[in-house]
Amino acid sequence: MTREQPTQRVEVSFVGAPPARQIERASGVSDVEADGRTVRCLVCGSFQPFLEALSGHEVVSLSACPVADGAPEAEPAHPCGPRSEPGDIA
Repeated sequence: MTREQPTQRVEVSFVGAPPARQIERASGVSDVEADGRTVRCLVCGSFQPFLEALSGHEVVSLSACPVADGAPEAEPAHPCGPRSEPGDIA
């Protein structure tokens, strides 16, 4: 029985401009979206190629959440669900 590679929804923010092109070329990475100093993408399987694409760029935050099997491909505003902003009322 073969196991499917896990897919993670990832959001990473950088001090400066993100290495979006290097991230796009990394093995196992798809759906790359750059927004200012933040990149969102999907990583399937090993994180090593993704992490190597970040080399030489200062990361200020990184989050990764598993994508559930059969989950819609539409990406939420934040990789782990809605993010509260300062001043939001829960």
